[in-house]
Parts: sequence; structure tokens; C-alpha cells
Amino acid sequence: MDKRETIRQAVRTGYAKIATKGGTCGCSSTGCCGAAAAKKVAKNVGYSADELKELPAGANMGLSCGNPTALAGLKPGEVVLDLGSGGGFDVFIAARKVGSRGRAIGVDMTPEMIAKARRNIAAFRKQTGLNNVEFRLGEIEHLPVADASVDVVISNCVINLSPDKPQVWREIARVLKPGGRVAVSDLALLRPLPPALRKSVAALVGCIAGAVLVEETRTMAKAAGLATLELTPKTDYVETMADGNDPLYRSIRNHLPRGRAMSDYVVSLYVAAKKPVTGGKERS
Repeated sequence: MDKRETIRQAVRTGYAKIATKGGTCGCSSTGCCGAAAAKKVAKNVGYSADELKELPAGANMGLSCGNPTALAGLKPGEVVLDLGSGGGFDVFIAARKVGSRGRAIGVDMTPEMIAKARRNIAAFRKQTGLNNVEFRLGEIEHLPVADASVDVVISNCVINLSPDKPQVWREIARVLKPGGRVAVSDLALLRPLPPALRKSVAALVGCIAGAVLVEETRTMAKAAGLATLELTPKTDYVETMADGNDPLYRSIRNHLPRGRAMSDYVVSLYVAAKKPVTGGKERS
């Protein structure tokens, strides 16, 4: 099997298990990573109490490494696309921000995640009165979205999982309208990972093994044609997860050289960018 497809299948299998177990972070909802832990993670990476209210049960699965909806500055009437939408957490938050005249679309390659998110739509409609959400099955390297049809692309701790990241950034540029915005929260590296950690499946599903260096992200986004790039590294998410009881992160810690912490290698990276307007003067 092609190496990229092997990686993609490993990620799909891992996240299918997370979607169907009823918990978060790969463990039981009665264990270390239940709803309370997921809410704590969300608050630690920048979600407000207002953003976390009126969410369908199970939408927040503790899989965030930042708050791209806050970075995006969403406005009423906009169309927003979430890459790797999982249970719909950021899509439902974005849908409230863009309102009844806007639309929030989630794309995920895992059928179990799409099914979970779609089951939550009815509860969201009842809670908010909004009918502006949809979820599409697809790969973020081949988005089921028309050219130049989206105002804002967001993504939360997902692009690092892709085996073909340059293609993801090209797809982001393709679906954005001229002048459209990117607001991504992802994991990135300050230095290359130890070889044993790069080979760890648990590290891959935990978003670590697939991460690339910060400047590699800049290079890929620029090559795709995006401009006015701003990359902001933060260590708060990594430090929170390293201090917690998440079994994936316990496994990752075991692969680090003695005396090293995860934050020596990995940061949560906020990426903001725009698609230039044809003939415009925007520069990266």
C-alpha cells in the first residue's frame, strides 16, 4: 500500500475508535478523558464559557489544540469551512457566529465522526434555532467543496495528521474566495522529533508524529499562494496535555530522551493568512 494511504488509514482507524467509544482522547468517558476533561482542555486553549454553551452532547471531544474560531474573526453571513471537523465542535461554534445568513461546513474523512456530528445537528437546531450546518465526508487533501466558495477556512489540530500537507494548503487556497481568510490551530515542531517517536502510531493519532517544523508550515502556505501570513507559536496546550493523564500523551512522553519535555519539541501553532485578491498588493 502507498505510504501516504497507510498513514491515512492509521489515522482513520484511530479516530474511528475515538468516535465510537463515547469518550475522548482515546479512552473511556468514565476515565481520564471524559466530558469534564474535554471542557478543561477547551478552556485551557482559549474557548470562552459563552462559546462552550449550547453545544450538543459529545461535540467537544477534547481534541483541540487551540481556538481557530476566535482567530478567524467570523462575521454574520460568512461561509466557514472546518477541515477535519470530528464531532462538530468548531463547526457548531462557528455556526452561531455566522448566524442564519451564514453557513458552517465540516469535512472529515472518518465515517464514524461524520455520523456522530450529523446526529448532533438536530440538537443544535433545537438549542439555537439555526439551520446552517452540514457535514461532508471527504479527505482534506481533496475537499468536496467548490472553487472560491468559502469566506473562511478553519482547522483545529488536523493538518499535522495529513500525509500530504502541501496538497492540503493548495486545497485551502482553491476553495477560498479572493480575500478569504485562513485561521488554523495546529501542532508544529521546534526541532525534529526523536526517531522512535516519529514511528509511534499513538503519537501520530495524538497529532505529534505528523507535525512539521514551524517554518515548513510557512513555506507550504506561501507556495499555495496564500499571503499576509502570521504564525504564532504557543506552548500552553502541550504543557497542559503533558501534565494530564491522557494515555496517548503518557505514551509520547515515554519516547522522549531523558531530561526532555514535549514543549522542547512541540508547540501549538496559530496560522493566519489570506488569499490575495486578484491584482491586489497583499504580501506575505
